[in-house]
Amino acid sequence: MTVEIEDAPAATAAKAPKPDGVAMAAGDTARAALLEEVDAADVGDYAGATAEGERVVSHRFACTRKGYVGWHWSVTVARASRQRNVTVDEIVLLPGEAAIVAPQWVPYRERLQPGDMSPGDLLPVDDEDPRLVPTYSFGDDPLDADAKAQIREVAKDLGLGRVRTLSPEGFDLAAQRWADGEAGPEAAIAQAAPDQCRSCGFMMRIAGPLAQSFGVCANGDANDDGRVVSFDHGCGAHSEVRLAKKHEPVPIPEHVFDTLSLDEIESF
Repeated sequence: MTVEIEDAPAATAAKAPKPDGVAMAAGDTARAALLEEVDAADVGDYAGATAEGERVVSHRFACTRKGYVGWHWSVTVARASRQRNVTVDEIVLLPGEAAIVAPQWVPYRERLQPGDMSPGDLLPVDDEDPRLVPTYSFGDDPLDADAKAQIREVAKDLGLGRVRTLSPEGFDLAAQRWADGEAGPEAAIAQAAPDQCRSCGFMMRIAGPLAQSFGVCANGDANDDGRVVSFDHGCGAHSEVRLAKKHEPVPIPEHVFDTLSLDEIESF
């Protein structure tokens, strides 16, 4: 018999099974089977039993092994129909509510953030990415792999340059991401700005469906220089910003020329 370590307890059935009296009373048998597989120093007090199915019960024991605080041993026993004794099915180590467990796995593609890519890194885009559609419109009919290859060839032959372009969903996702980011209206710098980007002379308009809401900052002194900004964004480098008189620099006074000669000084 081998001892297994599982990541999480098995899902319970919608309706709790009826506990079997013989299996529920087999705590000592379960402990004995557990001690045959693990060191006695790693087994703590009895922590209860749970009916897993018809004549199937899991007995729990506290785990005292170092590094497994909050975990427990689970020994599952079963009783065959018309039998008086139970059989040990499995022994596993399971985490409890207070256990320290590894975080849920997140695929690498979903963990990437802007700025994570380095020179030479490749980030392929799926053919089914909803953010993109073929540049050459093909209607609403689904396409197989051969049809997609044909579309790429047609787009190339027509000199369209790009095989795919943003879909309506792609535009919506980009607009929402930009508006919610540091170049949107809720950014702290925008909240304190004297005016919005829509009236700034450094704001370069873009073409396409997002032209009514976004532009590119062309002010080399601004934080957002070269970046997409929403029209209702803003910063202190607005082209029409003027300082109040009290904030204007104090003019430097004219230089004083010393006209005294050495002879005149000695005469004093």
